[in-house]
Amino acid sequence: MLVRGIRVIDLDGGSPARTADVLIEGGSITAVGPELRVSAGAAEIDGGGRWAIPGLWDAHVHASQWVRSATMMPLAGATRAEDVIQRVVARLRAGVGEGRTVLGFGYRSAGWPRPGSVAELDAISGDRPVVLISGDAHNGWLNSAALRLLGAPSRSGPVSENEWFDLARRLDRVPGAAPAPSDFIEPVAALCARGITGLVDFEFENSFLDWPGRLATGVGPIRVRTATYPHQLDLVIEADLRSGDPLPDGLGLAVMGPLKIISDGSLGSRTAWTYQPYSDGPASPGHPCGQANYSVEELTELLRRARAVGLEVALHAIGDRANATAVAAFAATGARGSIEHAQLIEQEDVQSMAAMRLRASVQPAHLLDDRDITERLWGERSARSFPLRSMLDAGVELRLGSDAPVAEPDPWLAMAAAVHRSGDDRPGWHPEQSITPREALVASVDGRRLALGMPGDLVLLDSDPLAPAAADSRQAAQVLKGMKVALTVCGGTVTHDAR
Repeated sequence: MLVRGIRVIDLDGGSPARTADVLIEGGSITAVGPELRVSAGAAEIDGGGRWAIPGLWDAHVHASQWVRSATMMPLAGATRAEDVIQRVVARLRAGVGEGRTVLGFGYRSAGWPRPGSVAELDAISGDRPVVLISGDAHNGWLNSAALRLLGAPSRSGPVSENEWFDLARRLDRVPGAAPAPSDFIEPVAALCARGITGLVDFEFENSFLDWPGRLATGVGPIRVRTATYPHQLDLVIEADLRSGDPLPDGLGLAVMGPLKIISDGSLGSRTAWTYQPYSDGPASPGHPCGQANYSVEELTELLRRARAVGLEVALHAIGDRANATAVAAFAATGARGSIEHAQLIEQEDVQSMAAMRLRASVQPAHLLDDRDITERLWGERSARSFPLRSMLDAGVELRLGSDAPVAEPDPWLAMAAAVHRSGDDRPGWHPEQSITPREALVASVDGRRLALGMPGDLVLLDSDPLAPAAADSRQAAQVLKGMKVALTVCGGTVTHDAR
């Protein structure tokens, strides 16, 4: 494939975009330059002077949960438990999915006056199972019928963290709850329309087993780096898979990724592990500073084991104490990889990340949801939340993602939030931590460039994403959010064409 007459954006030196052709052969870029010649029969695409960037990546997705959440009852915006109850009542009265488990997604209970109870769900649902999942995916609110269905003991309130993750995995065994391989075709096509050519899938279970089958059904093509969790680590070891290894029958697109470890909770569930108590009182009974999901010894042993078998580690850490513990575990074991989220972190730990060459896999769009609740629950610590500028200045490599379904898998939204830290008319939140559009774009391409030997993934844009006319961060963010993708190519195959 020869893509002619495009303006290749310089992601490194800050030079103006240069006009060139790009030749892709065997799935890789084999030439970049003016007026390239190719043999007869090669596919040619007229770029029409559009701006060209490498294919975009979403560095943090929970693919099955994202696809499934699109069919669930939406619960976002509920300001108290009673609001959720009203929506469930309306769904039951409407007879939607009669006889099947009621699934809902998106409530955020951190700011509620009180958590929901099992009893009040029971009172409106009877024997019909109801499973409601928080917008940060760190807790579930189930009725008694759903607890029985999933083999969980009775309880009075929501389920959180490791106990919830175990139930979330069982949810796939509920009839109609698990998406089929073909259910991924349209959602992935939507990713391609945004310029995405690759993603890192952190699904709770079977990511490395399921993606070859999805690709075989015609999903994408899209590149996927698949993770495993501790409960399936033995399966990966038995299969002799190391980070970067192609998956069997993965069409050269799916590769083994990291061991994912969720070391603490989240701000939205009041379980992120911090040094100081939450500002408005106990985060949860017995946990005034949130909570760790693993002991230091358990965490260190997991990292040591991952390193021994050739797996990178993607270590979820949101609270400042969790991040410090994560950095210490990497230092003690020599494991390689990333800290996922790094949402509240001390500067000394940022410096340690840089020294150990640990990546920060961050989700800037989360700050749009977490801005106000951070001020309420963490107070002056908010100045250390989402410290993207501090990380870059220290030499930490950033990778941007969405954490879908927690946020929309839209790389342009993530970049805009990183550039102008506001989702409304207010000024940017702690604007000293903003990064530039070029830096945001660099953090969104998985370290790739439109250069010889690189994968044949490129995106053509109808306008310049670095818009020199954008005078301030707000305007630059508007340019990014309004970006139109004209063409997406993955490995020399067109996956989206809106020219």
